[in-house]
Amino acid sequence: MAQDKLKGGKRYKAAMATFDRETEYSVKDAVELVKKNATAKFDETIELALNLGVDPRHADQMVRGVANLPNGTGRSVRVAVFAKDAKADEAREAGADIVGADDLAEQIQNGDMPFDRVIATPDMMPLVGRLGKVLGPKGLMPNPKVGTVTPNVGQAVKDSKGGAVEYRAEKSGIVHAGVGKASFDADKLAENVNFVLEKIQRERPSGAKGTFIQKVTLSSTMGPGVKIDTADIG
Repeated sequence: MAQDKLKGGKRYKAAMATFDRETEYSVKDAVELVKKNATAKFDETIELALNLGVDPRHADQMVRGVANLPNGTGRSVRVAVFAKDAKADEAREAGADIVGADDLAEQIQNGDMPFDRVIATPDMMPLVGRLGKVLGPKGLMPNPKVGTVTPNVGQAVKDSKGGAVEYRAEKSGIVHAGVGKASFDADKLAENVNFVLEKIQRERPSGAKGTFIQKVTLSSTMGPGVKIDTADIG
């Protein structure tokens, strides 16, 4: 949580006074409120938080995926790719920042990880699997479920660079997803928000009981959360 939030700073308190914390707003109104209160000196990230009616400890209740935002994320994503030969060339041509195999594995084992996402071709997974203890805790382990283990590395790199957002339910059933920057046009932000909400709603796991999406909150890096009316989804 941002330091300003922890201290209850003047900016945060002023933002709190601009809306009712208990009211659930439409996506459009929530976006406008969050943008209005994103007054930090940097371009704040806008983030969705969803409370889901699932217990991720059960395989049939896990929620995990990737959303290719229609208007991008607004952040620069550094991508590392495990690939060889023609697939390595494909990754480089698509804009990958680092491409390698054994050399990249050695770099990672030495703690040098200047990247935000790791992609691998399927044949590289025996090598990548040995890095699980290093990549796993950082959320960087390639996974076919989110499209980061794929023979189509060129498209995966382009998706990562262009606005792909990974999400995964935490132990408490909460999902976080960055949906853009405060500088985005309100309509584009709202489109990104709706895209993520509708995608997660469609991916309701078979084991989920009762109300699936229980609570949705939108906030900026330094601002308070604004509740979104779950009835507005879709």
